[in-house]
Amino acid sequence: MKRLSLTATGLAGDSLEIPYARIEGAADGPHLTVVAGVHGCEYTAQAAVMRLINELDEAQLSGTVTAVPILNQPGFWARAPFVVPVDDKNLNRCFPGDPNGTYTEALAHAIFTNFIQPADYLLDLHAGDVPEGLEPFCIYEESPVAEKARELALVYGTGHIVRQSRDGRTVGGTTSAAAADIGIPAIVAEWGANGICDEASVAAHTQGVTNVLAHLGMVPAELARPAAVPAEHDGWIWLRAAVRGWWQPWIEVGQQASAGDVLGVMLDPFGAELERIVAPAAGCPMFITTSPAVLADGLLLGLAKVE
Repeated sequence: MKRLSLTATGLAGDSLEIPYARIEGAADGPHLTVVAGVHGCEYTAQAAVMRLINELDEAQLSGTVTAVPILNQPGFWARAPFVVPVDDKNLNRCFPGDPNGTYTEALAHAIFTNFIQPADYLLDLHAGDVPEGLEPFCIYEESPVAEKARELALVYGTGHIVRQSRDGRTVGGTTSAAAADIGIPAIVAEWGANGICDEASVAAHTQGVTNVLAHLGMVPAELARPAAVPAEHDGWIWLRAAVRGWWQPWIEVGQQASAGDVLGVMLDPFGAELERIVAPAAGCPMFITTSPAVLADGLLLGLAKVE
């Protein structure tokens, strides 16, 4: 195993060191890139990549694994959820990036060219950030390599898989979308919630990566456990508040909702109702904002569609 560091330059006149590992197997095989820490406070994903670096046996590995525990170093050290605090941009809305753009756009470009483009497959590990409850799920993109990406999601082990269409991406500028656009099968895998580094979620992420390695023939097949058959969703709807207020959800992550169900309410400081949040279609919340403090246009939940 090689312990390395990428120097990302052009970041609004600054530079940044990103530690990573390259694990080269004893036999030939695919190149899998595994990253975490796109968002600085999603700790279960970061801990799982650290565990992978220390536990993966090169003698049993076919191919190469590039593992990056913490991509968003400024966000990690500042304990800043969602954004890179230098310019307050969400790194996972900026890929494939721009070498002449803002700090975060230049950082996305450095990550894309050094870690994503050279890979045959990409796993981007996430979790619920500090104000987010979360049901474990994977995302993949509609693309010519969609079926290969879906296979990665199926073996990862989450209970839900969300497919994003190319024309109607709810979320753009992500690692998985940028990878899919250049023909690299990729998934975003989410496990853990509220910025808590719990062992069960770290272990689940670690097992998910191991399942993918076995599926790709990079480690002995007996290391993979059978994955539960997940629910598959064709797209999702992100619901936002029309007003500033106290957010009170009436539904839990993973709970089925029918079209027209009230999912929660926005309240004023005295507890009077300002707005009802109604499900526009049948769905299942993959994440819910757990902080009561929500500004106007603030994100409340992501409702994966149920046919």
